[in-house]
Amino acid sequence: MAALKVFIHEWCHLCHDLLSDLAPVARELELSVEVVDLAGDPELDARWGEYVPVVMAGDKALCHYRLDADAVRAHFRNFR
Repeated sequence: MAALKVFIHEWCHLCHDLLSDLAPVARELELSVEVVDLAGDPELDARWGEYVPVVMAGDKALCHYRLDADAVRAHFRNFR
């Protein structure tokens, strides 16, 4: 199963909105989603904190702030 990682701040309403919007896309594409709260990782927070939420596929950021479902679909269409 292909995977996404989503960097968030637990207190961030945009993060919760993106996770809600991402759920049906993840089901459609059969993706697992790992949620990483940056409060637990100062190094990742320094790199990605101002961009949260960030949807990652491996080392590639697919979108941030708001879900770009088309970018997520396009990325995985190229790998199937």
